[in-house]
Amino acid sequence: MHLSPTAPSSTRLSDAARPAASITRDWTCPFCALLCDDLAIESHEGGRLAAPAANCPRLAQALACYGEADARGRCSVGANDTDLDTALTHAAQLLAKAQRPLFGSLATDVAGARALYTLAAGCGAILDHLHGDALSAATLALQDRGAFFTTLSEVRTRADLVVFFGCQPSRRYPRFFERTLAASPMARDLVFVGCEPDVAAPGLAQARVEAILPDADPFDTLALWSALSEGRAPGALRGGAAHPADAAGTLAALQARIAAARYTVLVYEPAALPGPHAALLIEALHRIVKAANRTVRAGCLALGGDEGALSVNQTVTWLSGLPLRTHVAAPLDHNPHRYRTARLLANGEIDALLWVASFAPPAALPEISGDLPAIVLGHPALAQAAKARGGATVFIPVATPGIDCGGHLFRTDGPVVTPLAAARRAPLPSVATVVAQLTARLNAERTAQEQP
Repeated sequence: MHLSPTAPSSTRLSDAARPAASITRDWTCPFCALLCDDLAIESHEGGRLAAPAANCPRLAQALACYGEADARGRCSVGANDTDLDTALTHAAQLLAKAQRPLFGSLATDVAGARALYTLAAGCGAILDHLHGDALSAATLALQDRGAFFTTLSEVRTRADLVVFFGCQPSRRYPRFFERTLAASPMARDLVFVGCEPDVAAPGLAQARVEAILPDADPFDTLALWSALSEGRAPGALRGGAAHPADAAGTLAALQARIAAARYTVLVYEPAALPGPHAALLIEALHRIVKAANRTVRAGCLALGGDEGALSVNQTVTWLSGLPLRTHVAAPLDHNPHRYRTARLLANGEIDALLWVASFAPPAALPEISGDLPAIVLGHPALAQAAKARGGATVFIPVATPGIDCGGHLFRTDGPVVTPLAAARRAPLPSVATVVAQLTARLNAERTAQEQP
């Protein structure tokens, strides 16, 4: 099992001996934030892709979105096909007229995010990701109370007690248990709090699996658990309507197991926590872990960051000093509530939309008014939806990092940046390439407007 980035290698057979596919080994999958790097992917004639040895329905679903038609993807303006040069010219004109554009979805890699930030700085855009709600909840908790994170490698090599709060990882991350726990001989306790056990967990021979308080309210559970982690006696917390005696005793027993464990990991998924106050739950989870670290070792593992969310957030943060949901204007303004995509669209607070959706299945355009100018940089499958909208809509098909171009993505545990190698080479430009060209066109458009 490989948990750190590895350099991909390709096996190419001669034309005479080639069956129907070329195979890239040690390929890194870009379609979830685990970034599994131990895969072999087949590129078949006609552009079809397959990874038959990978037991991952999420990967299979994504690969089914690629085929022969991708290479014939055309740009469009309104309902009409056009060439890239014309599409870029129209897109630059739309952005030049906009006073308050929104760059949404932002499903791209590090290079794409860098280029988009430069473009946003040039036209005063607001930046928000498709998974902005989950990102913002995690960011708010980090800003308010701090965090105590661990890594996938630490889970695999050290954790003897793994507590899952309100999540079943294999639903969103089918290979989670295979990648982190299955190959290790270490005996572990897997405890699911606030939900039933993950269906994939009982398959781990070395693990004991149980669920506690599966139907309890998550806010009540964490309020009680936090108090216990700070040393309050269970007897002092019993009897209230929100904290029945059995819940106090159950969580006190779990807290005792954390105190006795060699290394505890508390796993949660920001996207699976109930809104709109998920940040409060994340704060409580880290409070429990920080309290444990006074006497033992423990850490949190947050599962999330899909469609490049973590990568774009990290990139924007190091470029600007502020995370996503920032208005890139003078002065910079970060507001996780005000700059939420759904709110901006519902209130009509933007006058242009740049939608970036380079991964599969591609993020469809949100419901927007017919007269709002839109620029879509996306998977070729979005072409018809963009044409159907007509009007001031520009569509430019782009490559997926790890499929038709290289790239880099941050893994879900944060510090690891993983290189991506193209599994095939359909003639599609990367998001970074298109945005760089669009930035140059926008600058030229504004220079022309300023000339007498």
